[in-house]
Formats: sequence, C-alpha cells, structure tokens
Amino acid sequence: MVDEAESSREFLRQSLTDAGYAVNAVADCEGAWQILDSEQQHFSAILLDRMMQRQGGMGLLARLKSDRRFTDIPVIFQTDIEHPLDIVAGIKAGAFYYLVQPVNKEMLLAIVQSAVSNYRLADNLRYVANPEHAYLHNMLLRSDFQLRTLLEARTLAYSLSSYYPQPKRAFLGLSELLINAVEHGNLGIGYQTKSRLLQEGGWEAEIERRLALPEHAGKKVEVQLERSQLEIRLTISDCGEGFDSRPYMEMSLERAFDLNGRGIAISRMVSFDTLEYLGKGNRLVAAVKY
Repeated sequence: MVDEAESSREFLRQSLTDAGYAVNAVADCEGAWQILDSEQQHFSAILLDRMMQRQGGMGLLARLKSDRRFTDIPVIFQTDIEHPLDIVAGIKAGAFYYLVQPVNKEMLLAIVQSAVSNYRLADNLRYVANPEHAYLHNMLLRSDFQLRTLLEARTLAYSLSSYYPQPKRAFLGLSELLINAVEHGNLGIGYQTKSRLLQEGGWEAEIERRLALPEHAGKKVEVQLERSQLEIRLTISDCGEGFDSRPYMEMSLERAFDLNGRGIAISRMVSFDTLEYLGKGNRLVAAVKY
C-alpha cells in the first residue's frame, strides 16, 4: 500500500489486516519501488494513491507495467480526483480498479478480494512453459466444451489460457467472458443485482442458489476453441435472452467506480485482438492473431 497521508495509511492497513491480509504500508512511490525491486516479499495486489506530490501514482503504475516481474500484479488506485477522463486513462494504463476517497471499508475489501483472487489464479499459469504442453497445443485444431458453474468457468479459463501466446493476459479475458456467460447469460443476474451482491458479499451464494433452480437445470454454456495458422478463435454461447453489448465494449465513465461492468471492455483491450457479440448478444467470438 502506498499513501502519503498517515491517517489514510493507518485506516487501510487496519482494515486489511483485520480481514486477514499481510500488509506493507509506505508513504511514497520510491519507497514502494525499493521494496518491490528487492524481491524479498511477494505481493498479490498494490493499493496506490494516484495523486501523490513527489511521484504520482501513474508514474509508478507505468514502471510496474513495464517490468515483467510486476506487470501482472493488480494495481488499485485510490483517489479524490474530480476529472473522470483521468480515471479512464488510469484504467487504460493498466489499473485494476479505482476507489474514491474517503474509502468505504466494504468496497475496499470487496475490490481487494477480487484483485487478489484474480492474481493468484493467473499466477498458477506458470506451468504453461512446459515443452510437452507446447507440443500438444500445436496439435490442436478444435475443441468443444460445456460448462454450468463458476468453478467450471474458472477451470476452463485456466486450461484454455495455456493455448495462447500470452497465457496470463488470455486468462483475464477468458475468465471474465466465461463467468459473464454463466451469471448474466444463463442465470439472468443483471448489472445492478450483481453490484448489490458484490457489496453484500453474496454474489457466489446467489449463483449457487440459481443453479439449483429447476428452470436453470438444463442450461449450459457452449465453448469452442479453434486454432489455425492465423489465429486462435474462441466462441462462447449461452442460453440467455441476449443483451446490447455496445455500451460495454469501451470503458465507461459512468461505471468507473462500480464493482462490475468492465469485464468485456477489459477483455477486448487486454486479452483479445478482436471481440464481437453476435445476433441478440448471447454468442460472442473473440480472436487472438498470430
């Protein structure tokens, strides 16, 4: 955690420590970089004040994203900034999320939990460097899958990411899109409902409840992965009524501080070269070019 204000550092440190996290708090970006650069500690997320006087948070973010050791660590900005375009600039530069000061404790814990969970899952992808895996991947022409649950979505994202040139980047988009097909597509959990569930800590429990309902028993997400000499092509189809994907393809100022609603845009920006929803919006095609 990096914050110039002692009172803010103490609030954040205490809140996260009480929630079971090991926290290292520093007052400036240079101190944070020295700790990171020493590689004596391993971090799963970085909470960073964007508007510090000596070295702004954007400078440290750029430094992190340009260093292979740290590029995948999620950075959560905290800010009282009043210019929404700067918020979008931060997200496009690689920030995982923005928290508005004064920070709400429940929101803080929800965002940190999400960031740490994503990082730990992606960090497990180190196995893809195995030459045996690479040899098998080159043999793939097409694979078809079906899934219903969050666990199945995450497991498949983990597996499919190993077929991509940059597995960790692919994993982010794959997990977002597969989970979106389960929760929004098959189970009908809307934008506002998910925001409320995330704030209350009941998102996964509600998904399990809906999965057990008779009307959802036969619903599956269909996934197809195809490989050619030109691209890796992913197709995901769900059983939902579809939606208008256009508002979600770009970063939205209106959703900059929401807990959800940015997964499609991030997937399109970070993980895939092309991403398109077809028909009524319950089928998407995403590709990575060679």
